[in-house]
Amino acid sequence: MKKKNLLVPKSLQTWFAIHFIVDMIFGIPLLFFPSLLLGLFGFSTSTPELVMARLVGAALIGIGGASLFNYNKSKESYGIMLTLKILWSSAAIIGLLISTYLGAPWQIWIITITFAVFSGIWWYYKLRMNK
Repeated sequence: MKKKNLLVPKSLQTWFAIHFIVDMIFGIPLLFFPSLLLGLFGFSTSTPELVMARLVGAALIGIGGASLFNYNKSKESYGIMLTLKILWSSAAIIGLLISTYLGAPWQIWIITITFAVFSGIWWYYKLRMNK
């Protein structure tokens, strides 16, 4: 029987750090300055949109912060975080594609591609670590 590698790949730890930085770059402005960021992406800045943007900002800060706090933890801890990141990114991609179909601004593709890249990374490591 093949013994599972008990070490977390250093490259995964690096991706978690990168993900933390990206989440903070978008999460902090969405939480505190949603009108500015939404305007850059061609979205309306009415009250409902600002409320939703702040919720997304809070989620990004929470998931990104968990990535930072998870740094150098156990393989099991990384596995749990990978599951969370896969669920979050996959659901986000579905929601963004539906929004695109319904007429969201073209800039939504930038966000969709970003989520797709990270989702691919998370799936790769999840499958790799479960061998």
